[in-house]
Amino acid sequence: MILVSSCLAGLKVRYNGSDSLDNRIQKLLLEEKAITVCPELLGGFLTPREPAEIVGGDGEDVLNGKAIVVEKSGRDVTDLYVNGAYVTLKKAQELGATTIILKEYSPSCGSSMIYNGEFKGNKVPGVGVTTALLRRNGLKVISEENLTDFLDGIQ
Repeated sequence: MILVSSCLAGLKVRYNGSDSLDNRIQKLLLEEKAITVCPELLGGFLTPREPAEIVGGDGEDVLNGKAIVVEKSGRDVTDLYVNGAYVTLKKAQELGATTIILKEYSPSCGSSMIYNGEFKGNKVPGVGVTTALLRRNGLKVISEENLTDFLDGIQ
């Protein structure tokens, strides 16, 4: 089984109430090869919500207590992000997920790039909180940007 970010499946769960529909993800769902997950909603957020970014590092640093996740207004939402990561991990383990496809650049889901914490649209190498936790537990996390290579490997 494959877990996929809900926003990539076309669900309007992003911070601003939009989606990031990827037709390849939707096809996996229609073929019953994938199940959707949104770590931020699982963590307790609603849609819409303020944009958030990691300040002081990346998801690994958040899990190590060396960085925080803040909303644009400055509110510390680290606990909600960490909670969502753990609920996502539990779901992945219960489903026996082998691969998790998450939305790049997200403070939860980024798998190679995230925003730098200044809310100016600048991206830096790093991972989101959920990606960091899933990888710590031996799960394979990729983004929609690596999807073609992954799909070529499973066909």
